[in-house]
Amino acid sequence: MINYYEYETSPRKLEPEYEEKKDKKVKKQGTAKRVQKNKELEYSKKKSKYIVWVGIVFVILLTISYRYSLINTKFNEKENLRSELSKVQKENAQLQINIERGTNINNIEQQAKEKLGMKKLDNNQKIYVSLPKEDYVESGTEKIEETEETWWQALINDLLGK
Repeated sequence: MINYYEYETSPRKLEPEYEEKKDKKVKKQGTAKRVQKNKELEYSKKKSKYIVWVGIVFVILLTISYRYSLINTKFNEKENLRSELSKVQKENAQLQINIERGTNINNIEQQAKEKLGMKKLDNNQKIYVSLPKEDYVESGTEKIEETEETWWQALINDLLGK
């Protein structure tokens, strides 16, 4: 800048050192635009953070509900198996009672007479056998030798006719 002064009673510079207000307004407008863009950028960042958090919460809730559905299906399977078990136990108890009733000696005798035509023994049908009290056990004096043959020895013996 040029520092020339006029020679009068009041000193004054020919060119002022300050810039005009118009230029400052332009600069302020440029900085205002930058500030506004920065605010919009921060707002969009906050907005994207909220969207990400909402997405994370949604995924967590979806995972929890899926886990509860798996638990529910397993619980239903367990209850079905428990009901089947109780049915089988009741049937088993009924069959056990039927077996106990069927093993009664009177029932067996009645079934033998009716279905098979069996009768009780008479004295005429009985045969008595008298056995001597001596023991006729023979000791094993002969040794039985067992030789293990391999499969190829057995094949050769079969071919030779031994």
